[in-house]
Amino acid sequence: MIPETPPFWWREADWRARLLSPVAWVYGAVAAGRMDRAPRVPVGVPVVCIGNVTVGGAGKTPTAIALGRAALAEGLTPGFLSRGYGGAVRAATLVDPLRHQARDVGDEPLLLSAVAMTAVSRNRIDGARLLIDHGADFILMDDGFQSARIRIDHALVVVDASRGVGNGQTLPAGPLRAPLARQFRHVDAILKIGEGHAAEGLVRMAARAGKPVHLARLEAADARRFAGRRVLAFSGIADPEKFYRTLRGTGADLVATRSFPDHHPFSEAEMAALLSEAERLAAVPVTTSKDRVRIDPAGMAGRRLLAGADVLEVGLAFDDPAAPARIVRAARAAARLRLLAPEGAGG
Repeated sequence: MIPETPPFWWREADWRARLLSPVAWVYGAVAAGRMDRAPRVPVGVPVVCIGNVTVGGAGKTPTAIALGRAALAEGLTPGFLSRGYGGAVRAATLVDPLRHQARDVGDEPLLLSAVAMTAVSRNRIDGARLLIDHGADFILMDDGFQSARIRIDHALVVVDASRGVGNGQTLPAGPLRAPLARQFRHVDAILKIGEGHAAEGLVRMAARAGKPVHLARLEAADARRFAGRRVLAFSGIADPEKFYRTLRGTGADLVATRSFPDHHPFSEAEMAALLSEAERLAAVPVTTSKDRVRIDPAGMAGRRLLAGADVLEVGLAFDDPAAPARIVRAARAAARLRLLAPEGAGG
C-alpha cells in the first residue's frame, strides 16, 4: 500500500529530479507539442474540460459535480464525459448505476451519473457523440486537458492549494504533465481548492494573463456525526492525506489510517483485514464516496464492509457562489464565438 506519486515530486527539486531531468525534458517537449498541434474535433455543443496540470488528484470530480448542477440550474441538459479509468468497458457506454459497477466503468463515472447522464469512452469523440445522441446540449469532460482530441470551449484547471505544481518539474522528474508555461497557453481559468500557498505561482500567472481565478474549498456534509468517534480511515485516492485532514477537521478520532493506490480495487483479503483491524481497535471504518463504489459486494468481506463502513461525503463550496454559473456561461459564450469565427480562426 504505497502512494501513487513519489513524495519527492511534492518538495523542492532535489538530486532525483536533477538526475531525471534529461528524460523529463524529452517527455515534456513531446507532451507540449501534442497539446499545441493535435487536431481538436468540434462536437457541436459547448465543452468544458475540468483538468489539472499535474498528475494526481486535485478535486476534479467534486468540481465536475458542482458544474453539472450549475448547468442543470441554467436549464441545460449536461452530460459528463470520462475516460472511465479503472473500468473494463472499451466501447463508448452510458453509465447505468443500477447495472454497472466500478470494475465496469470506473469509480468517478458512477459518482457523476448520480447528477447527470455520464458516458465513458477511451475515445472521447465517440463518448461526446453518444451523449449528444441522448440529448446532452452541454458536455463536462472530467480530465483530458492534455490528451483529449475534442475541441474545448473552456479549460478549467483545478489546483490543490497545499500541493500546487510540486517541484515544478515535468514527468518523471516531477508531477507536471508538460512544461507549465506550455500548458498555460491552453488554460482559460484556474480553480484553487483549499488552503495553502503552493499554488500561488500559478495564480500569479493567471492574474498577469487576465484569466479568472476561482477559489473553493471541500466541505464535509453532516460533519457533526463524526465528532468524537473512533475511526479507521481508509482510502485509495490520489491524495489520501487530504481525506484524512478533512475527516480530522470534523472532530473524528483517527486511530488508524490505511492508504491504497489511486483507483485501487479492494481485494477480499484487504477488506477482511480492514474489518478485523477496525474490530480490534473498536473503531468504525470510514472512507470516501469514491472508494465506497469500489467495494465489491460479491464476497462476504465486501458485503460486511459495505454494511459497516461509513462514508464522509464532501462537496465543493465556492467562495463566490455564482462562480459555477459563470463558468458554464463562459463556455457557452466561447462556443458561440467559435461558430461566428471564420473557418480556421481561433484555437
